[in-house]
Amino acid sequence: MFTINTIQEIIASLKHNKLRTVLTGLSVSWGIFILIVLLGAGNGLKNGVTSNFSRRATNTVQMWSGTSSLPYQGLKSGRSLDFAEKQIDAIDENMVESSNQTGIISKQSTITYNNEFGSFSLKGVNPSYSDIFNVEILQNNGRFINELDIKNNNKVIVLDKKIVDVIFKDESALGKNVQVGNIVFKVVGINTKKEEWGDGNAFIPFTTAQFIYNPDRKFHSIAMQVNGLKTKEDNDEFNDKLKKTMSQSLRFDPDDSQALWLRNSQRDYIETMKIFDGITLFVSIIGIFTLIAGIVGVSNIMLVTVKERTREIGIRKALGAPPANILRSIIIESILITTIFGYIGMVFGIGLTEIINYIMVQSAAQNPSDTGMSVFKDPTVQLSYVFISTGILIIAGVIAGYLPARRAVRIKPIEAMREE
Repeated sequence: MFTINTIQEIIASLKHNKLRTVLTGLSVSWGIFILIVLLGAGNGLKNGVTSNFSRRATNTVQMWSGTSSLPYQGLKSGRSLDFAEKQIDAIDENMVESSNQTGIISKQSTITYNNEFGSFSLKGVNPSYSDIFNVEILQNNGRFINELDIKNNNKVIVLDKKIVDVIFKDESALGKNVQVGNIVFKVVGINTKKEEWGDGNAFIPFTTAQFIYNPDRKFHSIAMQVNGLKTKEDNDEFNDKLKKTMSQSLRFDPDDSQALWLRNSQRDYIETMKIFDGITLFVSIIGIFTLIAGIVGVSNIMLVTVKERTREIGIRKALGAPPANILRSIIIESILITTIFGYIGMVFGIGLTEIINYIMVQSAAQNPSDTGMSVFKDPTVQLSYVFISTGILIIAGVIAGYLPARRAVRIKPIEAMREE
């Protein structure tokens, strides 16, 4: 049984061998600490890059028209290619994987409110733009462009918070009228999503933008969401099919690399996640080897411990101590060392990752205008990994103490007492 005498005996043994106890404990603590730090660093990198994808839906494809660089079907190279609603219809008819298509009309405009003004990017878009690019309109901040605005060519506008902060200062923007060039628009929503660059965007209905700014009904960008494309190969096939569809609609050579520019976020996301899966595997392997180093350290020190105590074991057996009691005290000693120092390593490891995370959160809070792309974010570790690793070290310590101790208690007392 686990008695007070056993505890006193273990404590006395640990005090008597302080250096050995500390060395054993440090190998355990260091193994757990390094494992947590490595996993935290891997998670921080992964979370940072993944957060950049969250700025838009990961299943997004956007394309821009360019200039033909190859002659095609009697047409000369150097033609400026422009999209029209015909191309959106072609995508809708031929690309079954696509949905929520929207043309995007972009131009730089001066937006004025009373005596405040600035030059900002103005985009004519459909309501689906909000889903494609994860527009964030919080409660009490109005709404985005809707189908009624599209149908009626409404002169309504949604402003990024960056723009609101510049031209409205501390005044509420919702319901106010702003002047875009010489046209008056009513503010119906505020987008609070942070953009990586630029001074902010303003959004108006696509049909309104066509009517006011594009009498020829031409534009240069189309965005959409795609569904069911799970692999890089699926996305490559979609890209090829989309380019072929556009080449037929706009009449350019499908091999013309300057005629159409594609950005497939789904493909980029899949490729990036593969990279981070590799990083996670690499970090895990290093962590496992670090744990193995800790296990070897514990095992070696426990072997030395039992070797040093072989004479003591012989004397105790000669005095009538049952072998089970001797085994139990050595095993409990091993469990105490690995548990206590494993916990210390866990506390320091988790503490370091939490401190780093706290500093990053505070830095972001103090610099709300900092909208650069994240590289490192939330470098914390799931506690399940920590507990499993600590458990492995404890089991290793038990085995490392049990096996030599079991051999030692089988030696005859007279032979054990002869051990030096």
